[in-house]
Amino acid sequence: MAMKERVERVDDVKVWYGELPVNSLYTAGIGGEQFFRTLKDQGVITGTKCEECGVIYVPGRIFCQRCLAKLERWVKVGPEGTLESWTVLHLGLDGKPMVEPQIVGLIKLDGASTMFVHRLGNVRLDQLRMGMKVRPVLKPKSQREGAITDIKFFEPA
Repeated sequence: MAMKERVERVDDVKVWYGELPVNSLYTAGIGGEQFFRTLKDQGVITGTKCEECGVIYVPGRIFCQRCLAKLERWVKVGPEGTLESWTVLHLGLDGKPMVEPQIVGLIKLDGASTMFVHRLGNVRLDQLRMGMKVRPVLKPKSQREGAITDIKFFEPA
């Protein structure tokens, strides 16, 4: 079968409606707790450095995914970083069109080995460039909750 013949149209997707009676609770874990506490209290982004292979994970973790070493050394990263990629969201989590589309970027903070996804703000789509420098805009300290949303968005540096 040729590749073109295997591609299905979105209209051909089957959907089953209903509800799953499942509840879940996501916890940040030991590494995430330290990351969020430092972000909330000090307005600083940190990661963990692997002493074995040198990888710096942001947000921090408790073991290295590459060599499985225990990670105990916390280091400050950023606050600036590099925009590696981005996308524009037109639909919300409910599947309905957003009033205002949102831009989400893949960001590698200065000093970090890993990247993470976050909103972009104070920027037009035609201004975005891969490799452009960005910086976080934090909520005021009195409004921080110890969550990733303590970083309101990243803007051009």
